[in-house]
Amino acid sequence: MKVKDIKNIKSILATDCGSTTTKAILIQKIDGIFQLTHRGEAPTTVEEPFEDVTKGVINSIIELEELSGIKILDKNKIITPSVEDDLGIDIYISTSSAGGGLQMMVAGVVKSMTAESAQRAALGAGSIVMDVLASNDRRLFHEKVKRIRDLRPDMILLSGGIDGGTVSHVVKLAEVLESANPKPRLGLEFKIPIIYAGNKNARNEIKDKLEKNTDLQIVDNIRPTLEKENLQPSRDKIHDLFMEHVMAQAPGYEKLMSWTDAPIMPTPGAVGEIIKQIATENKISVVGVDIGGATTDVFSVFKGIFNRTVSANLGMSYSICNVLAESGYDSIARWLPFEIDDTDLTNRVANKMIRPTTIPQSMEELIIEQSLAREALSLSFYQHKQFAVSLKGVQQERTISDAFRQSASGKTLVDMFELDLIVGSGGVLSHAPRRSQSFLMMVDSFKPLGITQIAVDSIFMMPQLGVLSSIHANAALEVFERDCLVRLGSSVNPISKRKSGNFELFEYEFNYENKKYSGLIKSNELKLIPVKYESVKITLTPKNDVDLGNGYGQKIHTDIFGGEVGILFDGRLRQSNNQLIIPNKEKLKEWYDEVKVLNFDSKSNDITKKINL
Repeated sequence: MKVKDIKNIKSILATDCGSTTTKAILIQKIDGIFQLTHRGEAPTTVEEPFEDVTKGVINSIIELEELSGIKILDKNKIITPSVEDDLGIDIYISTSSAGGGLQMMVAGVVKSMTAESAQRAALGAGSIVMDVLASNDRRLFHEKVKRIRDLRPDMILLSGGIDGGTVSHVVKLAEVLESANPKPRLGLEFKIPIIYAGNKNARNEIKDKLEKNTDLQIVDNIRPTLEKENLQPSRDKIHDLFMEHVMAQAPGYEKLMSWTDAPIMPTPGAVGEIIKQIATENKISVVGVDIGGATTDVFSVFKGIFNRTVSANLGMSYSICNVLAESGYDSIARWLPFEIDDTDLTNRVANKMIRPTTIPQSMEELIIEQSLAREALSLSFYQHKQFAVSLKGVQQERTISDAFRQSASGKTLVDMFELDLIVGSGGVLSHAPRRSQSFLMMVDSFKPLGITQIAVDSIFMMPQLGVLSSIHANAALEVFERDCLVRLGSSVNPISKRKSGNFELFEYEFNYENKKYSGLIKSNELKLIPVKYESVKITLTPKNDVDLGNGYGQKIHTDIFGGEVGILFDGRLRQSNNQLIIPNKEKLKEWYDEVKVLNFDSKSNDITKKINL
């Protein structure tokens, strides 16, 4: 980093070069506190006719200059460090997902062990994993070779075997890579980077196979033993090679790298950094989600362990038809407070895919889009829970029946009763017409249990704050809490042994603004109480067959936080797989009305007039 004295930093310029838009933010220290002061954006210019990413960066900074009155540019160069209060900035940092971001393939000997560990390393570094090769994935040698040649990843991560174990399997994987002789996506005259993070005893044979035709990098084994996973060396090397190879070949990035005071991070990797910072700083378990046009990223930190997954075909524009295909008509239609036939729904969804930049123009379109978002988020989170598991293959005590079942799968780390905070990001969540819509979408999708806080990223600045956290954690967290995170409130969700009928679930009691609130929540009832973001002492008394996180029938005395929406007591029943049970359209309207998602006019028969904001 160029800046020597972090303590003297008063102004920070951060950009995020996205696939379509470059976003710039200006953070300033005012009265001893770092604050977001201005924001600008411009189209990204990595493709023709400009083919220079710095042009889009400069255009977004010009907007910042106009808004702030600070001169940041001098002959298309950033003035850093600052000379005066209105001349220059102290540091400049950036993230990027332009040009498709970082695209990788990973390979490992056993798909559910070393290959999965390699996938965790690559995803945690901010990459999109295009495919996972494994010795036991049932593909023939020539099929693997063809797959590598067809995908043309930016780099490949090869792992396999514990230190001191068998070397033949990982060497055979290296032979596949040698035969494929892959070429990088960018910069045809360069050798593709391959990171070897497997059995150290195989290093010499790996060198013989790959060193001549690839840029081979050797790091510590990802799985030195069955009981240990060592991902950090691989993640660090992925970041280094992303800068040296991928970014260096993209149009204008070499110039951009010379401007920044810290290495440019892949956008998803930067979001992961700020999620980790939140969890570490507050000692809580966090789930974060970024739902985009083509993909949905889910991040989680449970028991200090960070995981990230990318649902590559679950998005709200380019891949929205896949959301419908994966979830099915019935799953989407159950969230709609009106009837719609499957052809009409399919046509509306297809129109969004054909015109990905459009936004809903009618009330029905908005409700349909938010229903699709619920299923996209739900499917992505389900995939995340399957991936975020304890190590597989570890020796553990088993019964005879376990041995016959050969159950080697790790247990998911995602414990919904332990989850403290859900943070949502992406257009459908950050820019919903009502915050209550974002709130209920996340509750419906993630199905939290116990007491869980819900929040959204106001304008999607988490990437810039993520890269900032790597060099100035205090500044990043101050801006995150003050200007980025919009606290929506808390959701109280019980588990009930009974799955149908009309019965009592739990009682609540708390004081707020010199007024006592108390009541009884019954099955299939939603109750929203407006409470601002502050700590409130609450007593929850569940019935004998109801659990709110302390055990069945066990009373809870704790602190709960409100927010822009408030505190939601959720008595909706769930199936054994935690899927919400929606009795009928009328009950759905009641729920939407109670949470102020939509207002219903019972006197009108016209759907456009009947439902309003």
